Amino acid sequence: MSYPRVNRVNEEYKKAISALLRTELKDPRISKMTSVVSVDVTRDLSYAYVYVSVLGTQLEKEETIKGLEKSAGYVRRAMAKKISLRHTPEVIFKLDESIEYGVNMSQKIDQLNHKKFQNQNVDGSDEEYFDE
Repeated sequence: MSYPRVNRVNEEYKKAISALLRTELKDPRISKMTSVVSVDVTRDLSYAYVYVSVLGTQLEKEETIKGLEKSAGYVRRAMAKKISLRHTPEVIFKLDESIEYGVNMSQKIDQLNHKKFQNQNVDGSDEEYFDE
């Protein structure tokens, strides 16, 4: 079930935390290629799960998450100042690898299409993939 208030809070948190990452967080562990993919605030507004995508190596991803976890208290206080709620949710950062997964799937599909193209006969038939 969709809750309009929670959806609004999700979007507001996403915008505010994205801006915060760009301008205020100065932890050297946090990669410059970090973006907020989505935010899921629980229905009771006690937790905000912030899904971030990091472009880089696995080590850079791990370091970025460690830096974000260390700055979670600061982010929560900043959100309390920017977004007026009775209770400010606890911020929990999670790595979202769905973008990377999508890129890998696209590459695999492209490789299969390339193999299929190479296996076509001169007359244009594709007997290996289609039985008629």
